[in-house]
Amino acid sequence: MAVLSGLGLAAIATTALAQTAEAPKGWKTTAQLGATLTRGNTDTTTVTAGLNTERKWTRDELAFGAGVTYGQDHGTVNASSATGFGQYNHLFTDRFYVYGRVDALHDDIASIAYRVTIGPGAGYYVLKNDKFTLSGEVGPGFVVEKLFGEDESTYATIRFGEKFTWQINKNAKLWQTFDYQPRVDDWAEYVMNAEIGVATKLTEHLDLRVIAQDTYRSRPATERKENDFKLIAGVGYTF
Repeated sequence: MAVLSGLGLAAIATTALAQTAEAPKGWKTTAQLGATLTRGNTDTTTVTAGLNTERKWTRDELAFGAGVTYGQDHGTVNASSATGFGQYNHLFTDRFYVYGRVDALHDDIASIAYRVTIGPGAGYYVLKNDKFTLSGEVGPGFVVEKLFGEDESTYATIRFGEKFTWQINKNAKLWQTFDYQPRVDDWAEYVMNAEIGVATKLTEHLDLRVIAQDTYRSRPATERKENDFKLIAGVGYTF
């Protein structure tokens, strides 16, 4: 699985790096550390850490992200997960683009050994200015997944995605994302991910942020709940 996801990410990165001659704007990276209140498969306070980075060219956009959650309760691990993604966009106009994306997930508590999704798609910026961005994405996907105690499964999905950002003022920003992936041969089986967050600057590089994340899986692993919710309060450092 590491080879599969690695090849996908390498393909995305190689294509984007070929565009370095196009007026690069530099990498923008944010590291985040926070405390998390979880409800669902876990019910405790844990620690989260994440790193997101992006770079934009005239007609190309590249983004990577990774995050981990870990917690213990009376010496027993009750939260242990890791996520990662990579996405490359090529814009044909200022608003229309095609993309390639890789997502990966491991979650001990939800009994997910691994879930890797790879797929292309198309997107469109409904809003795109200094204050607001709003985009929608759609495309096919291929999932390789293994739940604890079960055999590996592979299947096709359709991904519907939406992203919104609002630069409230020079010191405050709000963002929201939604992702819905039904299984092509059984639409009753699907995964939904949603996030909303707000960040307020303390200094040029440091901010305070509150983020709510929710994942709903219509058919979870045996004896696991469908929904996992996280409320994260923490700090971010952008460089």
